[in-house]
Amino acid sequence: MIEQHLSILLVVIPLLAAPITAILPWARIAWLLTLLVSWVCLLLAVWQLQIVLAGNIISYELGGWAPPWGIEYRIDIINAFIAMIVAAIAAITLPYALRSVEQEIVPRHIPLFYTAFLLCLTGLLGITLTGDIFNLFVFLEISSLSSYALISMGRQRQALTAAFQYLVMGTIGATFLLIGIGLTYAVTGTLNMSDITARLQDVEEFRTLHTAFAFIFIGIALKLAMFPLHLWLPNVYTYAPSVISVFLAATATKVAIYVLIRVIFTIYGIEFAFEEIHINWFLLPLSAIAVISASLIAIFQTNIKRMLAYSSVAQIGYILLGIGLASMTGLTAAILHLFNHALMKGALFMTLGAVFYKMNTVQLGDLNGIGRRMPLTMGAFVIGGLSLVGVPLTVGFISKWYLVVAALEQQWWWLVVILIAGSLLALIYIWRVVEVAYLKPAPAGCATRNEAPLSLLIPTWILIAGNIYFGIHTSLTVDVAESASTMLFGK
Repeated sequence: MIEQHLSILLVVIPLLAAPITAILPWARIAWLLTLLVSWVCLLLAVWQLQIVLAGNIISYELGGWAPPWGIEYRIDIINAFIAMIVAAIAAITLPYALRSVEQEIVPRHIPLFYTAFLLCLTGLLGITLTGDIFNLFVFLEISSLSSYALISMGRQRQALTAAFQYLVMGTIGATFLLIGIGLTYAVTGTLNMSDITARLQDVEEFRTLHTAFAFIFIGIALKLAMFPLHLWLPNVYTYAPSVISVFLAATATKVAIYVLIRVIFTIYGIEFAFEEIHINWFLLPLSAIAVISASLIAIFQTNIKRMLAYSSVAQIGYILLGIGLASMTGLTAAILHLFNHALMKGALFMTLGAVFYKMNTVQLGDLNGIGRRMPLTMGAFVIGGLSLVGVPLTVGFISKWYLVVAALEQQWWWLVVILIAGSLLALIYIWRVVEVAYLKPAPAGCATRNEAPLSLLIPTWILIAGNIYFGIHTSLTVDVAESASTMLFGK
């Protein structure tokens, strides 16, 4: 039956489609194939999540080799949820991509653009699905290498610099990760995640294992742009093509955070990570600093994409705060914010892509009165901004509420202050855009109405609708996050 092969199909389908798009003679045919593949992946990911929510764990053996000798894809609630997020964002982004890519990418490079996009999707889905830690590294490199190519296709010269900076930082992170995996294998003699967990009980006192964890943690921290290892992220989000800013902001860092959760809670275990290594001693303060400092920097940005990039660093801080609390409520909040931030930041970057499509700029000083000229686009920005701030009836409020509850459970009032301060700072930098868009007069001679095409507006408003719907009807996302948290804590 096909449901037995869902996990491998999610990886194989985009992987096989990638080289086909490269040889297609027409750019729109390449887009159509990529669109079809992304929607097939979404349907498979939703089907897989339903199977797992019914209480099943999917184990798929590759090549007929039983684990731990062979590579295993092992699907539980959390990675089925993350795979669904990645597939959903890809499926919503592709309709948006048609007009945006045609404007921003050199025509002869468009088929290659979609090839790299499919490879990036393959890598991100593979990371979430595999149960083999070395296989995880391989998929991480597939997604990273394709990301470098996608970022470099931006028409601004700074895109090449951003891609090169990301390549250097990503290579350092991958090297650290590979060293950590090698040391783990040297101690345990296995690469299967479940098997590593079973064997760690006998070797926990080995210093090599502590060193391995440190290398893996730093490698992942570079990939997820954890403060202060985030320096690659602002330029990437600012100068990448609009579609790639949307896709990477909503998926790449979320998948890297999933890897961190998997390493801490599944592979090495809570006791080792929090009671022996004490990662919360530096995870919590660094994340708190990220929330405040990145939000402050965002306030002073004149490029709105760069402003949202620094906002992403702060939002990553929120997620890591939830992980660092080492409680079920905190982890629930972190997993919730993975989903919610994908909706928020995906929608906001889509609005900026629509603005860039019509105005050829996202500089704050060039957008006076844009709210009256592009009311649907900027209306979406305002709602997405309110969600980012954490206004009730939006998804941003739900995950921040759970973070506050988790902090109060441990009576950490200082953390509640940090969370509230971060939201107030977010209100300031979102207000700067609203002020320019609605309160400043448009330049003389500008068209009174210059709205983006429907192919850009419809995907944007789908994500905005998601911000509102899942902010009101929270049962699905909260139940999944709580179930995943319960599973990871082994309760």
